[in-house]
Amino acid sequence: MTATIMPIASAHPAFDQVAALFDDYRAHYGQPSTPEITRSWLHDQLAQHRISAAAATRADHVCGFITVTIMPASLMLGTSWSIRDLYVAPHHRRSGIANALLQHVIHNARAAGAHRVSLQTEIDNIPALALYTDIGFQPVTGLELLNLTFDPTRQDVEDTAATSEPPITVRNDS
Repeated sequence: MTATIMPIASAHPAFDQVAALFDDYRAHYGQPSTPEITRSWLHDQLAQHRISAAAATRADHVCGFITVTIMPASLMLGTSWSIRDLYVAPHHRRSGIANALLQHVIHNARAAGAHRVSLQTEIDNIPALALYTDIGFQPVTGLELLNLTFDPTRQDVEDTAATSEPPITVRNDS
């Protein structure tokens, strides 16, 4: 049975199915299942155009999804597409759904004139790495992924760095 790939907006009739599968995806990666919070978050992200999403359906049932952000590629004066999430329901895996979702994004990025499509995954996710390299994605060398993680329990009104330390002064001695 073939899958149909379609863009999903927050008002799409299949949105609730995508949101439920997105909650399953989060639970798969160790996050607590919070269906209503997940639905609200996904709705807001789509409505505010922070991400776009596509879903794979079979017989009107959502069996996978992919989310993408489009970012400026300033040096190339173009855009770069970043795949943020890709998930296929366990009983639909190994049936070509992930490949179809990836090809959908690649096709749309190419048609939009994007400079590249990128994604990231854990180094031990062997099935995903095999799929991505089979399609043509290549590891990026010479770059390091760095994060600055914030404590979500800390709700400072002002930036503590600005209030606890003197301001930084830049001098131009030319």
